[in-house]
Amino acid sequence: MIDLEKVFEIHENEYLKFDRVENPPNPRPDISAFILLDWLMPKPGRCILSAAEHDEIFLDIDIDKLASIATSEDILMLIRCGVRLDSATDSLAMFV
Repeated sequence: MIDLEKVFEIHENEYLKFDRVENPPNPRPDISAFILLDWLMPKPGRCILSAAEHDEIFLDIDIDKLASIATSEDILMLIRCGVRLDSATDSLAMFV
């Protein structure tokens, strides 16, 4: 199990550096993040978005489960795609 908060903190300088993602599953960073999360934690028939507020979206991802199955490389890719760990809501979020 990885420490999500620590991994996000260690790689904060990689935020939105999508050009550093090797072989992204899609040419768009947001879609690439959604695809990776769906591969890691599939939820057929459910939307990956759980909420939206002003200029950000929140993802319907159980971060404890994510921490138990994701690698540091997976989290690095998410960071490079623009995903951040929102400590106020204890969830993954993205600015739009």
